[in-house]
Amino acid sequence: MVVIAQMQDKRELKAKIKEAVCHMYEEVSLNPSYQFHFPVGKNAAREVGYPSEMLSKIPIRALESFAGVGYHFQNNTIKEGDSVLDIGSGSGTDLLIAAQLVGSKGKVVGVDITDAMIEKSQKAIKESGTSNVSVVKVDGEKLPFAKNTFDVVISNGVINLIPDKKRAFKEIFRVLKSGGVLSIADIVLGEPISEESRQNPTLWAECVVGASLESLYVDMIQKAGFSGVEIIDTLDYFAKSLSRNTRDVAKEYQAHSVILKAVKSHSVKTSKGEGGDINDK
Repeated sequence: MVVIAQMQDKRELKAKIKEAVCHMYEEVSLNPSYQFHFPVGKNAAREVGYPSEMLSKIPIRALESFAGVGYHFQNNTIKEGDSVLDIGSGSGTDLLIAAQLVGSKGKVVGVDITDAMIEKSQKAIKESGTSNVSVVKVDGEKLPFAKNTFDVVISNGVINLIPDKKRAFKEIFRVLKSGGVLSIADIVLGEPISEESRQNPTLWAECVVGASLESLYVDMIQKAGFSGVEIIDTLDYFAKSLSRNTRDVAKEYQAHSVILKAVKSHSVKTSKGEGGDINDK
């Protein structure tokens, strides 16, 4: 009975975390001029490394709600004709950049759980005149795609918000083609977060509490089956936060963003067992 109760508690906590995340990013979509505790908008994109020339080709509708944590496109993993999946595609900035890179012979699919962000990105896609991009409402822990579907999977500041990261990485591995590449930017930690803080759904939506230790983050990717896991760059992302409290918390736990890439080798063995839970960080 104790085990069943614990499982129910974890399911309830996961549901509350997802609800809090959806609420936060609904606000980012609908009220992008609000002073959030993390950088938002076109200037935020420039601060994390996006070239102004690249941003000039993206509709303001998408840029104003940009909430990424790094410029993972510096990995140069996307080629013309590729099929690309964007986990947590938000308002559509990365979707539209990826669409330009793959060209008319490629395709880009975005997944998100926030209705307001999906609607906003779809309007931005229509405004841009892009025809090779689609967005669907999907949970990153259970992707509705066949195995070996995509050449590249990208994600920007999203995996840290997913309660079951092990399962998310296994799903990403599954849908990637052999030889495919994972190219992401995300928040990681240098110091562990208290268990009490991890049980607070509201704090998860603030991008620090849900993050994993950098070493464990890399380990989860490797155990999902990836090889050649490489941290390309790091950034003191929260230094630009308008919230002093957020800056202090980020400093305490050494929260920072990383640009990372990994490869699904042609012959790999994945670790056995189910995905990790919200406490396995």
